[in-house]
Amino acid sequence: MTHKLFEPARIGDIEVANRVVMAPLTRSRADEAAGDIPGSPMNVEYYRQRSNAGLIISEGTQVSPVGKGYMATPGIYSDAQVEGWKPITQAVHDAGSKIVAQIWHVGRVTHPNLTGGVQPVAPSAVTPKVIAYTRAGKVEALEPRALSVAEIKDIVAEYRRGAANAIRAGFDGIELHGANGYLIDQFLRDGANQRTDEYGGSIENRARFALEVVDAVVAEIGAGRVGIRLSPVTPANDLSDSDPQAVFGYLIEELDKRGIAFIHFVEGATGGPRDVPGFDYAWARKAFKGTYIANNGYTREMAIEAVDSGRADAVAFGRAYIANPDLVQRLKLNAPLNTPNPQTFYSHGEEGYIDYPSLDKAA
Repeated sequence: MTHKLFEPARIGDIEVANRVVMAPLTRSRADEAAGDIPGSPMNVEYYRQRSNAGLIISEGTQVSPVGKGYMATPGIYSDAQVEGWKPITQAVHDAGSKIVAQIWHVGRVTHPNLTGGVQPVAPSAVTPKVIAYTRAGKVEALEPRALSVAEIKDIVAEYRRGAANAIRAGFDGIELHGANGYLIDQFLRDGANQRTDEYGGSIENRARFALEVVDAVVAEIGAGRVGIRLSPVTPANDLSDSDPQAVFGYLIEELDKRGIAFIHFVEGATGGPRDVPGFDYAWARKAFKGTYIANNGYTREMAIEAVDSGRADAVAFGRAYIANPDLVQRLKLNAPLNTPNPQTFYSHGEEGYIDYPSLDKAA
């Protein structure tokens, strides 16, 4: 029996060979000293190995130096970074897959040690209870500086430039990182957004920044090449909201009006329990007419059921893709999966990055 999970599909303007998606995975292996530049032979091989996915979503790539939250994460704001991404996107295309760039700004979830000495920025001066990992070791996050309206407009422009640069670098589109407590999420949720101007207070105002960013990138590269990642109820990075159904329900209805390609949902707590109350994903599936990409702890059986039943259009896998470069083949054959080693998720060499065996090498 052929399951829909392994059949071709169309995600907006992007034709994909199957409905298995490689989730965005921070791996901290860009050339930080040279300016957060990707594209080393090791980086190229990592993405090439995993190009059996119908769609690859790149690791988070910051739209500005101030948007950086982790060591050795790549950027998408300089010409050198664009050139660095080109051999990666070419390798993915040569292997028959498609790739979109996840573009992000981490907002308050960073430290001056990572941003060139610049104080973190956020919707409001609310300090998150998080630890930043820097070259100087683990440090507590500082109180961020509340952005001015003019600065918010500048960041919207940075996202637009990031989307344009992604296309220049050979990506098939972009995913806005609107999840897991980063800047877009900080504006959406009242646990971080205490503003009283047009970007705070009401649901419409808290969603304004997200929608301005969406409108900017759609104007730059077209709605059919734009997606967004959302995590309505995750507590990641010390973020919360008093009524996630209301704010994310409004946002999803507005995204549907704009005709974007996909919404990538983290169902439940990121990397944790799926049964977190506060948001109705079945409602979201019906409300949004684009592609629904499901994520968070999916097994082979869960993924097949979700797509066969129509509950989702595609399923994204994260840790499974770290350890199984040939994940689609393994899922098709119901073959055993390699176990990922968390000790090497964010180290800086080839170990735990490009040395996991594929089935043909393991045989």
